[in-house]
Amino acid sequence: KSYSAAFGEILTWTLIWAFFATFTNYFLGMLVAMMINKKGIKLKSLWRTLFVITIAVPQFVSLLLMNQMLATNGAINVLLSDISRLFGGGVVEINFLGKSELLARTTVVIINCWVGIPYTILSMSGILMNIPADLYESARIDGASPFKTFTAITLPYMIFVTTPQLITQFVGNINNFNVIYLLTQ
Repeated sequence: KSYSAAFGEILTWTLIWAFFATFTNYFLGMLVAMMINKKGIKLKSLWRTLFVITIAVPQFVSLLLMNQMLATNGAINVLLSDISRLFGGGVVEINFLGKSELLARTTVVIINCWVGIPYTILSMSGILMNIPADLYESARIDGASPFKTFTAITLPYMIFVTTPQLITQFVGNINNFNVIYLLTQ
C-alpha cells in the first residue's frame, strides 16, 4: 500500500471512530440520564452513585480488564460456550478484537460507550434538572406526546447547552488513542 492510501484509511477510520465514540456516548448517556431523572423512579441516588463509581476506576484498568474478558479464552467466550452447551451446541470462540476488522471496531465502540456514558450521564442530569418544568406542563396541556415533548423541548435544549461539550468530545475522540490501543494492541 502507498502511504497516501494507508493515510486515507487511517483518517477515515479515525473520523468514523470519533463520530461514533462521541454520538453513541452522547445519546445513550442522555437516554439513561432521562430514565434516571424521570419522576417516579426509585433509588435515583443509587443509580447515579453506581455510574459515578465506574468513573472512579481508572480507564486503562477497565480497558485492560475488558481486553482479557474479550479474549478467545476469556470470560465472555467461556460464558457463551456454557450457554451454547446448555442448548446442545459446542464451544464458542468469537475473536472480538482480532481477525474481523468490523467486529473489532464495533467492539471498541461498544466498550467506549461503557467507559464514556457515565460522564455524559452526570452532565446531562444537571442540564435536565434545569429545564423549566413549565415547558413540560405547557406541552402536556397542549396534548403533546412524550416523543413530541422530547423533540420539541428536551433535545433542542440539550443540544443548545451541550454543543461546546460535543465539539470538545469529538476533537478529544480524534486523539483518543488509548481506548483502541489498550483493547486491540
